[in-house]
Amino acid sequence: MNLETKWLEDFVALANTRSFSASARQRHVTQPAFSRRIRALEQAVDVTLVDRSTTPVGLTPEGQLFLVTARNLVEQLNESLSHLRGLSIANEALDIVAAHSLALSFYPPWISRLQQGLGELPTRLVAMNVGEAIHVLREGNCDLMLAYYDPFATMQLDAEVFPSFSIGKVNMLPVSLPDEHGKAKFSLQHDTSIPYLSYTQGAFLGRSVRMLLKNDPLRMKLRTVYETAMAEGLKGMVLQGVGVAWIPDFCIREELKSGRLVRAGDPSWDIPLEIRLYRCSMVHKPGVERLWRQMMKLPRDFLQA
Repeated sequence: MNLETKWLEDFVALANTRSFSASARQRHVTQPAFSRRIRALEQAVDVTLVDRSTTPVGLTPEGQLFLVTARNLVEQLNESLSHLRGLSIANEALDIVAAHSLALSFYPPWISRLQQGLGELPTRLVAMNVGEAIHVLREGNCDLMLAYYDPFATMQLDAEVFPSFSIGKVNMLPVSLPDEHGKAKFSLQHDTSIPYLSYTQGAFLGRSVRMLLKNDPLRMKLRTVYETAMAEGLKGMVLQGVGVAWIPDFCIREELKSGRLVRAGDPSWDIPLEIRLYRCSMVHKPGVERLWRQMMKLPRDFLQA
């Protein structure tokens, strides 16, 4: 197989822009020349990588898979050249994507604890919804993904291709503003209609709440008055006394401790969650490999936040 590095770089650029003309400008070549190079790459691997029937152009299933390899090869080559030129890559930051609630409230104490065992660990964190994070991980646009484990496998992440570490076990709690007696202003025990602060339809945490309520009569008493995809947004509305919401316990520890928020139901209404750190086994970035090896040597309870 005769491959040219520039073809791989062209393919990565096309995957990013989804436009032959924009990619050609980015790669400083004419569009016809750029198109010929993509064709040459497809001929070299003997597979159609680009779906030219759509606008913007897309990648075929084979192209999606090859994209991870192409990015990996280009990245490894650039890193090797940098090393040969005497440039240090020891402190290269790892790119991590995380669910919004994990990025805001879980990640800071967890990474601080991890660095106590591993030493300084430069990272670059981007918060996004779980669906977007999975897409970014699959396309090789990040090094690691911090997300809630999905026991129903709706994330469709092959454990062989996307291995993971369990790094936390938490609970989602139904909470409310307290009344003048310190009891829940909106209790799940109330017989009347309860104002409910809900996650939006596509939110991962919302799916967990819906599974809990699916066959329970309480579902009929909950009156949705507000929706958002983010746990922090629901927390803010609960603190304003608008209604009741299920929120991960690590987001509300201080508020529960100070009494600013109280449980709206007993522990039978808690929803257990597991937090995992994922990587793509097809990406062999030195920093990721080094971190993964070091994490495997740490005691399992040390990884847990």
